[in-house]
Amino acid sequence: MITPLDNTIKGVMEVTWPMVLISILIVSSLRIAYIVKNKQRFVFYQEVFQLIFLIYILCLFQIVTFEDPSLSMTDEHFNLIPFQEIGRYQIGSRLFFKNVIGNLVLFVPYGFFVGYYTKINQAASAFLVILFASVSIETTQLIIGRIFDIDDIILNLIGGMIGFGFFWLLQKIQKKLPKFFQKNWLLNLLAIIFIGLLLGYIWMVII
Repeated sequence: MITPLDNTIKGVMEVTWPMVLISILIVSSLRIAYIVKNKQRFVFYQEVFQLIFLIYILCLFQIVTFEDPSLSMTDEHFNLIPFQEIGRYQIGSRLFFKNVIGNLVLFVPYGFFVGYYTKINQAASAFLVILFASVSIETTQLIIGRIFDIDDIILNLIGGMIGFGFFWLLQKIQKKLPKFFQKNWLLNLLAIIFIGLLLGYIWMVII
């Protein structure tokens, strides 16, 4: 069953897939050439993770800078009242999933990447990094004619902290796992399974 969230994801993919495809091909070719030339060790799951990070940043850029025709119909370019915009949408509606759940889910991966790449352990430090990214996006949107919305920042922060919390939890679990579960071949297998599930979900949404 296709949900409103699935429809939102489908809309994002329809906009971003050309850029994502070209970027994957170019970056992958450069990375493979670098590994071969410098005789570097190829670790599949690490390469997949870095590629996912690249795809995420590209999609994030496309989403937050995409021109929304509906914005030209209003002179409102600021919302500095917390929860004002969130309260406009009926729970379960298409706009609720697009503007509320969408803004929350959008930053879940970012929070995870913050933990992975910075090795930050303190929630307060992660909060500041996520806040900086969200405010930067909202300020840029204002400059290009979109809306600066405090509610988007709130939702981004919640989503980002959920992602960071998920990374923190995985770190705690990983430390208690036997060495067997940290073997590269097992992590590579999990990466292949993840890619398969992701492609299957994308195919289901598109079809």
